[in-house]
Amino acid sequence: MLSAAAVSVPDAAAQAYPSRPIRIIALSSPGSGPDIVGRLIGSRLTEAWGQQVIVDPRPAATGIVGTEIASKAAPDGHTLVIVTAQAVIVSVMYEKLPFNLIRDFAPITLVASTPFILAVHPAVPATSIKELVALAKSKPGALRYGSGGSGSPPHLSAEIFKSMTGTDMLHVPYKGVTPAMIDAVAGQVQMLISVIPAVLPTIKSGRLRALGVTSAKRTALVPDVPTIAETVPGYEFIGWYSLFAPAKTPPGVINKLNAEIVKSLNTPEFRERFTALGAEPATSTPQALAAYLREQTEKMRKAVKDSGARPD
Repeated sequence: MLSAAAVSVPDAAAQAYPSRPIRIIALSSPGSGPDIVGRLIGSRLTEAWGQQVIVDPRPAATGIVGTEIASKAAPDGHTLVIVTAQAVIVSVMYEKLPFNLIRDFAPITLVASTPFILAVHPAVPATSIKELVALAKSKPGALRYGSGGSGSPPHLSAEIFKSMTGTDMLHVPYKGVTPAMIDAVAGQVQMLISVIPAVLPTIKSGRLRALGVTSAKRTALVPDVPTIAETVPGYEFIGWYSLFAPAKTPPGVINKLNAEIVKSLNTPEFRERFTALGAEPATSTPQALAAYLREQTEKMRKAVKDSGARPD
């Protein structure tokens, strides 16, 4: 009887779910990658289940505020959160956070991965990663690079680049990638690491020069741009998107969400929409995502320690 009751609870919860609008918390600003990913997923869930899905951007304190809100929400599947590489970096860079990503959340599915691109102002006398490294070594501390904020994946990817190349460049954090890109185009900072779609128009127009992508292999988004790893062996840093619910959300609800989202991401329409974002759809089981989160947490912890990266 106990066994049967244990099994029936998540099934009953899944059958009744969703019973009201669903909120997806995006730990970044409106119009950012997580916000857009949340809206794409939300539109599919609304179509499938007839319940409105609201995306709630919460960029304050590098997403810490939004993550805490999600961790304390009722574990019934009506509050979800887009967890990215940035959330993992924040979890290992900041001390005494009011949540634990591994303990306080239930994984649903990996959604997509995305490489970043390193670009410089055209006035920078470097047309390759090799020349950039040589330039940075000849002028320690003279080159400034912008990012979308302290603790962001582009921030840490640049710090790892500095560590692996033995260079010294100054980090200039901005409140989002757009102001960082504006200053890079204006020459206020000499270098920028960004998600590809955000910066690609400025590269195509010649206002910035692309030197390398952060993935281990070249990407179809910019096939002519070499990887940083072709010059700096072993270098790799990618962003990723995933969906989590508060811990103790019924397994039946988790599985229902996983099945619907995975089905959507495997359709040509959704794959095309994610590719337009500069992201490659990549689904998973909840168990595989749990393992990936643990793996990424340890990888980022080591990267932060080795690079000496600190919140600015």
